[in-house]
Amino acid sequence: MGPQDRNSRPPRRRPRCARLRMRGHVHPEGAKVLRSRFLSGAAAATGAAAVAAPAAAAQWEYKFGHDMPVQHPLHTTMVRMWREVEQRTGGRLRVAVFPQNQLGSDSAALSQIRSGALQFTCLSGAIIASVVPVTQIENLPFAFSSGDEVFHAMDNELGEYLRREMEAKDLIAMPRMYDLGLRQVTSSTHPIRTADDFANFKIRTPPSKIFVDAFKALGASPTSISFNETYVALQTHVVDGQETPYSVIETSRLYEVQKYLSVTNHSWAGWWLLANVDAWRSLPSDVQDVVREISVKYSAIERRETALANAALADKLSRRGMIFNKADTATFKARLTAFYADWKTAFGTTAWNSLQKVTGRLA
Repeated sequence: MGPQDRNSRPPRRRPRCARLRMRGHVHPEGAKVLRSRFLSGAAAATGAAAVAAPAAAAQWEYKFGHDMPVQHPLHTTMVRMWREVEQRTGGRLRVAVFPQNQLGSDSAALSQIRSGALQFTCLSGAIIASVVPVTQIENLPFAFSSGDEVFHAMDNELGEYLRREMEAKDLIAMPRMYDLGLRQVTSSTHPIRTADDFANFKIRTPPSKIFVDAFKALGASPTSISFNETYVALQTHVVDGQETPYSVIETSRLYEVQKYLSVTNHSWAGWWLLANVDAWRSLPSDVQDVVREISVKYSAIERRETALANAALADKLSRRGMIFNKADTATFKARLTAFYADWKTAFGTTAWNSLQKVTGRLA
């Protein structure tokens, strides 16, 4: 074919989506194709990089389990935290994250962390209390008025005392707690406005004596149920209500099986990041230092993200159909006098005095 033949060939038409792109427009179907190709190419590039530079085998491969859904700030924070631990230790310590009780209930996680079947977990003092009873002090009703007050206690004298008590039972607790927030009462039957509304009210509580005792004192009928079984228990009316912070009500979709939300702020909820003692002591001191340092960094991040989430969730849960009311908590506190006296004795002078240095005198 000569030059004249090539010059006489009619111009080739570009595909429609290409012509539209040249004019500054992209057909919706063309956009989908482009996005698909871009994502495929990015994935291929990432895969190629992974093949070209495979990660070295970790010296320690541990597991971390917790009870929150993947949408919760605790989970997203933990994923980032353990990724940074792996990077900072040069890949020597690699920790796989298992959310939403995939490795068993909270009580099972406590057993596993003690036996060594699980190397790291996040648990509340209410759960740890079956081994270290004084850790329930963080859940004492109406002890704390805000998250800041909680952290002032738990980051200092009271928290140091609790960590020593846990270590005496072979549970290694990291220096800072993670935040869940102040707890609220929800119900499928009626709002809780005063203590009288607790009469014959079947409420789910964690498997913890302090919660059971508190709601009995308020006149309710508490039932201890593991959190991973709570949604079904509410759905099938085994219980009428439950009490958790806003973020749990949202991320666990409890608004689907609960109609009323009573703002009580009756107790604080948080987690200790725990390590199995043998797994922890098998790590060299430099790796331990990295875990401690990064856990403190991410506790601050998680606290901030949880506070922001909880602040926005009252409006969001209302838009989801929950009916809000502010409870008269003075009527609650009036019924807890004997409860406080019993738990002051149970916790002991050291813990109680450390608590009151932050909260002031508790009735």
